[in-house]
Amino acid sequence: MDSMQILTAEEMSACDRLTSEQFGVSMSRLMLAAGRAVALFARKSFPGRKRILVLCGRGHNGGDGMVAARELALAGNDVSLVLLGEEAGLRAEVRDCWNGLASTPGVVVSVCRTPEELGELLASKRDVDLIVDAIVGTGLQAALRGLPAMAVDWLGRANAPVLAVDLPSGWNADATSAEEAAPADAVVTFTVPKLAHALGNGLTRRWSDPVIVAPIGSPREAVRSQTQLHWTGTAKSLFEAPRAANAHKGSFGHVLVAGGSAGKTGAVAMAAMAAMRTGAGLVTAAAPAALLHSVAGFAPEMMSLPLESDAAALLERKTVLAIGPGMGTSDAARQIFRELLEACTVPVVIDADGLNLLAQDLSRISSKMAGKQWILTPHPGEMARLAGIGVAELEANRLATARSFARQYQVTLILKGHRTLVAHPDGSVAVNTTGNPGMAKGGSGDVLTGMVAAALAQFPARPKDAVEAAVHLHGLAGDFAAAQWGEHSMLATDMLQCLPAAIRLRDADGWTWLQGAAQDAIRHKQDASLRKESRQ
Repeated sequence: MDSMQILTAEEMSACDRLTSEQFGVSMSRLMLAAGRAVALFARKSFPGRKRILVLCGRGHNGGDGMVAARELALAGNDVSLVLLGEEAGLRAEVRDCWNGLASTPGVVVSVCRTPEELGELLASKRDVDLIVDAIVGTGLQAALRGLPAMAVDWLGRANAPVLAVDLPSGWNADATSAEEAAPADAVVTFTVPKLAHALGNGLTRRWSDPVIVAPIGSPREAVRSQTQLHWTGTAKSLFEAPRAANAHKGSFGHVLVAGGSAGKTGAVAMAAMAAMRTGAGLVTAAAPAALLHSVAGFAPEMMSLPLESDAAALLERKTVLAIGPGMGTSDAARQIFRELLEACTVPVVIDADGLNLLAQDLSRISSKMAGKQWILTPHPGEMARLAGIGVAELEANRLATARSFARQYQVTLILKGHRTLVAHPDGSVAVNTTGNPGMAKGGSGDVLTGMVAAALAQFPARPKDAVEAAVHLHGLAGDFAAAQWGEHSMLATDMLQCLPAAIRLRDADGWTWLQGAAQDAIRHKQDASLRKESRQ
């Protein structure tokens, strides 16, 4: 399974050159495929919006928009296309796209050469249903000026939704934020994500707005990157393969979840329930003996043991240890934590109070990490304590800090937050693009801990993919939960109910959904239900 790499703008440009020069796929063919992908996405995701305005720059992004305009018109839409600047001097491949509009019925073409012409034309387009932003994409090298800047300013006041081609105009492909960029209600990019798609904050108006990657014919061999960044979602295929018909519970591992303390029994219970729901064959929750009845009562399928038991007895026949949820940081908890880590020879997932205990004793415990498979799951506050820096410094250097820590201590580090990072000991980092603000509630991290442990238990030969798949599915289940219950009302346990939908979800039309997949799936299900009712 090849991961989807994340490229810089320069690397994407090199990919396009290699695709053309070494693999014989011309830029004209790439633009044709890109424009068709945009048009198909517009028709499927914005059905019924027939009056479409396409704003085109003079570069390749504009050429993509010209092809999209032609395809949308041929599909029966009322399309207006505006070229920002002189038509003279267009590159040959863009000129071909431009010339193709002349023979396309249903497209009204305008060329705006001055601010006055553009202002007058845009004033007449306030009643359009959809706007396609094809002004400038990954090729952006400087702040927008002139007609493109004027068009972007108008887009900020327009009422119709905006579909951005490649990137919202004004976004630098290597940037994680943009102050003066066009708004976007959807983004269609091509081949692979760029840094802005994977790490950008505010690329679209809402976190649930779709961002997709469409294949356009660039061969895999042309995608070359030095960033060591890739996307978590490719690993989800681990959970898409059917299980063997003769499988049994022992085939899918035995997870031990150790934690819990007075007032925090729910944490260890949620982690154990998440491990069960994610597919572990067996799950045992270990909690203080006085609290064990409360923990075990969460689910009849859950086995239980007193946390005070001998470490060797707790770990007997277990294939993964998840430790820390609700554990507390008392002297007794610290002693149990140390004993379990010292005795453990299987993969360990450390979360919550386990991370706080680790931070207190990192110099001593780190000597025991060599040759072991440890997965740490800190939120920013916990990561700052582990790294010995302030939270503000961490947030300003999330990627570098996560990568450095994972390399130094030879652990897999899941740095939670917007665009959760999965940093591996070899320096590679996977970026997760699922998840939403509704998950910023107690219990979400406990669910992730159980899911990661269960994935490792089921796929011990592919630990990197297992961790990345769990992180991706965790965010995707959260997206389904937010769509069903709302960001304010969703609970961590709601994600467990939504996990089956997340696992079953498949990308359609050959697109890769970086963002908005859950909302799209729900919308299609609702549309299908309405069509069924209308036929009855």
